[in-house]
Amino acid sequence: MTIVKSCLREPAEGRRDDPQRIQSTKFYSLADNINMSKEYYVYIMTNKNNTVLYVGMTNDLERRVYEHKNKLLSGFTKKYNVTKLVYYENFQNINEAIERENQIKSYKRWKKDRLINRVNIEWKELDDDIW
Repeated sequence: MTIVKSCLREPAEGRRDDPQRIQSTKFYSLADNINMSKEYYVYIMTNKNNTVLYVGMTNDLERRVYEHKNKLLSGFTKKYNVTKLVYYENFQNINEAIERENQIKSYKRWKKDRLINRVNIEWKELDDDIW
């Protein structure tokens, strides 16, 4: 069984930048994630002009797209009117989904465009095709 340790860090008293103080620790078993048979999604959304890209991860793609479309989440997607789902991948393992999300986020814009174009050349809204 592989154990992944995730630490939430809190700065030491009086110092905001002290990375050594650990607030809480959580342990996740990769085997537990596989046995739960839950699906996770890494997705890319854009605005109506396809000028802005947002990469995210969720365990409920339909709910998350609904939240973005109806501007229920404050932040980047609300500010830049990101409402169109143009790409997604699904995973059975949360750790693989997180790794893939971080990989796509690190891509330059042209590489994200190429990824979307492989499956959605017209950049049409995919949520109508999913549910």
